Amino acid sequence: MERFTDEALVLSTVDYGESDRLVTLLTREHGKLTAFAAGARKSKRRFAGALEPYMRLRVQLVETRGSTVRLDSADIVAGYYGARADLSLIARALYAVELCRELTRDHEPHPELFELLESYLQKLEAKEAGPTSLLAFELSALAHAGLMPRFDSCSLCGGALGAHPRFDQAHGGAVCESCALRARDAVAVPSELLSGLRALQEGERTPLPPELRARARGLLNVFIAHHIGRRLKSVDFMAQVGLD
Repeated sequence: MERFTDEALVLSTVDYGESDRLVTLLTREHGKLTAFAAGARKSKRRFAGALEPYMRLRVQLVETRGSTVRLDSADIVAGYYGARADLSLIARALYAVELCRELTRDHEPHPELFELLESYLQKLEAKEAGPTSLLAFELSALAHAGLMPRFDSCSLCGGALGAHPRFDQAHGGAVCESCALRARDAVAVPSELLSGLRALQEGERTPLPPELRARARGLLNVFIAHHIGRRLKSVDFMAQVGLD
């Protein structure tokens, strides 16, 4: 069995048996891995405080016969403790790690996504990530996963969107009024919303006004749920906290 070391961000954990824990990691070099941490819930020395969502770790892993690897040790590199003292920051961090978990397949390296998530967590910790930055993070994560929604032209015909654009998650983004007749789930959206989302895709970081931000949040929630097959649990937590 091969032993290896990697950098990792904790995406989620599940208690297993009486004392063990299954930990989903996004590693820099090996992608998403499910690691078995034997005795993690009883040992206060081996994994003390390390196996919590969005911790940044240096891990020692061992390949096993199945798809799960064995976690032998985990050293905390960054705890992002500044992002754990406020419910709004916790909600955004949990949403970010859940999104990355659902957008990736096991054992497929995604170094760009690792760096994107690490950077966003650093901004949350430094209190430098406003509400619009979460939309920018989502759009970048979707792009790395090959699921970038289209906002600049019609997703079906490639033509101009016209004065009355619509958005259809099943067809990959915005559609023109004519093509909307073929997109049963298409909903009307204001042109300025599509322009704002396109600007975020292109790297601009101008904050969206609250009304447009809330509508953008709704569009991306529907788009992501359609493509991964379910609504992310952290969406409801953000709503409970009062975040759009």
